[in-house]
Amino acid sequence: MTVQMGPDMRADIERYRVAPGSGVALDGFQTREGDPAAKADIKAATSVLQKKAAGLLDMLYARRKHAILVVLQAMDAAGKDSTIRRCFGPLNPQRVKTTAFRQPNRHERRHDFLWRIHQHAPARGTIGVFNRSHYEAVLIEKVKDLAPGDVLEKRYEHINDFEQMLVDEGTLVLKFYLHVSKAYQKKRLERRLRRPDKQWKFSRNDIPEREHWREYMDAYEVALGRCSTKNAPWYIVPSERRWYRDFVIVEALVQCLESLDLSYPQPELDVGSITIPD
Repeated sequence: MTVQMGPDMRADIERYRVAPGSGVALDGFQTREGDPAAKADIKAATSVLQKKAAGLLDMLYARRKHAILVVLQAMDAAGKDSTIRRCFGPLNPQRVKTTAFRQPNRHERRHDFLWRIHQHAPARGTIGVFNRSHYEAVLIEKVKDLAPGDVLEKRYEHINDFEQMLVDEGTLVLKFYLHVSKAYQKKRLERRLRRPDKQWKFSRNDIPEREHWREYMDAYEVALGRCSTKNAPWYIVPSERRWYRDFVIVEALVQCLESLDLSYPQPELDVGSITIPD
């Protein structure tokens, strides 16, 4: 659903925002939205929004008072990589840093679960994009019984406190769950097997992991419900039509930047009195 048609249309992102304290049942959320007849208009609108985001990001960098953290979580093959490429690729790469979090290494496991995350929080004036994140500690570790139940239970509060601390220090937090169906994941995994340029992404764990689909959905429902807060909201984004997914995410980014009421800082020098010598 959108507010208007044409290249200046804006997405109604509040439809996808998880209200603080609400329960989440992912089966009740659509995985595919966007009218195919409006695809060209929506892609044009996304391009307009990206140009707007680029200008606002330049001001964000000049001001260096705030940062934006974007968290992407999803099941395998749901499109995290393409989201980063298509939504954030058009922005100034000097202002955007992407971090992909994989299985913790031996050194990282010797620290608390947030230690390796905090090091990659974005600096003021920049956007940080997390491909997976600290939420793995209450997702895969829950599904695979890698941490005791009492430890997992405390982590939701630790995550909320961590994100609130970032907010208090000037970082705005946007979190997107890329919602796809199990059938769609099967289709994308089969595509990986067919295409030589995608086969390298196929993991021997992809098939066994599918056997835990329901357990992952349960873990996501708890995490999304307990960790969507006023200042660090979760958005459940229908992601099977990628052009519509991009539209929603870029819209949320632009609204986040617009909320800062950004402008360029005044120059420290009296630029009117400066003459550039020949």
